[in-house]
Parts: sequence; structure tokens; C-alpha cells
Amino acid sequence: MTEPVRCGWAGSAPEYIAYHDDEWGRRVEGDDLVFERLTLEAFQSGLSWITILRKRENFRAAFAGFSIPAVAAFGPADVERLMGDAGIVRNRAKIEAAVANARVALDGGLSELVWRYADPGSPIPKTLADVPAQTPGSKALAKELRARGFRFVGPTTAYALMQAIGLVNDHLADCWVRDACR
Repeated sequence: MTEPVRCGWAGSAPEYIAYHDDEWGRRVEGDDLVFERLTLEAFQSGLSWITILRKRENFRAAFAGFSIPAVAAFGPADVERLMGDAGIVRNRAKIEAAVANARVALDGGLSELVWRYADPGSPIPKTLADVPAQTPGSKALAKELRARGFRFVGPTTAYALMQAIGLVNDHLADCWVRDACR
């Protein structure tokens, strides 16, 4: 039996394979779920995604399951608690951004806002070289998020979010998951 064809980045670790096959590029909606993905993408900035995948359950525990109201209520003592938590990425700027972003997201509508930038007609990449790091859509999404007060979300982070939650389908043309993400 042969292995299914996957995007080239997905074959290096079991966590990558599971994430690729079961999550990446599949539609995610709901404010708390989108907030989780946005937060994790921000924490990933400058790091390998495998680092975040391996710490994801710790992040969920440390950030109250990414409940927007719960994280928005975090204060200075919570930031210090998180800075001491070896189970997550201990970066003060990213932790403070997550709390600030939750406060901005309290008004609701984060999922709806992000989904306005869906690009179902994006080109189908044939190779990893065909997958952009950012697009005009991710630049516009990042600009709108920053204008609303979100932090640690530039065009590259916005594009990673768009890929992760299905706003674009960047599975390669011959990837077995591509059709499942339509």
C-alpha cells in the first residue's frame, strides 16, 4: 500500500501529518476557534510550526481553552503566570498581544470579520514554491485587524491563518486532502 500524496511540508513528523490530514485548510468558524488559531499563528511567528503543534494542548490549558471572555479578563498576574509556564512559548510581547486581542474580540464578530477575506478562487499551487507567504487579501485582513486594535498580526501571520482555517486552499494540486477542503 502506498502513502497518499501530501503537501511537502507535511511528511516530516507525525504531528505534521495529522495536522495536515485532519485540520489544515479545513473550514473553522466561531469566534473562540478563530481566536485560538489567530493566537497560535502569532505565537508561531519566528518559530517552527511543529513547536506550536507540540505545545498546543499546553496553550489551550494556559489560555482557558481560548475562551475570548476568559482571556480578556487576564491581568498582570496571569501574564506573569504565563511567563513562567514552560509548556508554552514564553514571549511577553506575544502573551500580552493575546490578552489584548481577546479584549478587542470581546465585541464579537471575529469569525465573520476574518471570513470576509475568504478567497476560494485562489490559484491551485502545484509546488511549495507556488504557495505565497502573503497576498493582497492577507495584507488587507492584517490591516483591518490592526485598525481594530489587534496586535502581532501582519500579512504573513494573516495568510497563515487564512490557510489554516480554510479561507484559501493551499493544498498542492496532487495532495489527497485538497478536494476535502473545498
